[in-house]
Amino acid sequence: MAMVRLLMSLATIAILFGSTMAANHTVGAPQGRWDQSTDLTTWAASETFLVGDSLIFVYTPNHDVLEVRKSDYDSCQTTNAISTNGGGMTIISLSSTGKRYFICGTGGHCASGMKLEVNTLATAPVVPPPISPPVKSPVSAPSPKISPKISPVSAPSPKNAPKISPVSAPSPKSLAPNAPKSSPPATSPETPSLSPSSTDFVPTSSPSSSPSSADKISVIASSNLGFGLVIMMLFFM
Repeated sequence: MAMVRLLMSLATIAILFGSTMAANHTVGAPQGRWDQSTDLTTWAASETFLVGDSLIFVYTPNHDVLEVRKSDYDSCQTTNAISTNGGGMTIISLSSTGKRYFICGTGGHCASGMKLEVNTLATAPVVPPPISPPVKSPVSAPSPKISPKISPVSAPSPKNAPKISPVSAPSPKSLAPNAPKSSPPATSPETPSLSPSSTDFVPTSSPSSSPSSADKISVIASSNLGFGLVIMMLFFM
C-alpha cells in the first residue's frame, strides 16, 4: 500500500507540474481571433507550441473548426475532415509532436486564408545567446604632452642681427696703380732740409739755375789755357 500511495503521489505531482508548465494559445490573439481578417500564418510563426499545450479557438457561429490532413489543408477540402468542432469555442490539446492542420468548414473561408498549421515540439528549442563581437578599444592618439613640440624658427630680430657695414668705395688715388706717392710738404727755400736720413733726392742744381762762383773760375781758367796754347802755336810757326 505504501508503494501504491508513493506512485500515486508522484503521478499527481507530475500532472500538476505538467499543467503548470503547459501553455494555452488563443488563436489569433491578442490582435485577432479565428476569423477571415486575422493573418493566422504570421501569428503561428510567432508562437512556440510544445507537447502539453492547448489551442483555444474563439469564433462566431458562422465559423467552425475542422482538423484535416495535409493534402486537404492545401486544397481546402472539407469532406474528409479528421474532426469537426463548432459552438463558438474549441479547445484542442497538443498531446504529441508533429504538425497538425486546421481549416474553417464554411464555404470559401479556407480559400480566403482562414486556415492554421501548427508544429508541436517536444521541448522548447534552446536559442544560444547572441555572440557579441569583441569590443575593440579605440587607439587613442598620443597626448600633446608626449608628442614632441616643434617650435617655429623665429626670424632674427633687428637688434640681434649682425650689423654689416657697407663697403666704402676706394678712392681714385688708391685705385691708380702708377700714381706717384705723395711727397712730403715742401720746405721753404730759406731752410732746406739737408739731413742725411732724408730719403728724398734733392738735386744740387737745375739747368735753369745760375752758375756758381766755382764754375766761373773753371771757365776762366779753361779759356786762359786755350788762349795760351794758341799763342804758343803761333810763336813756333
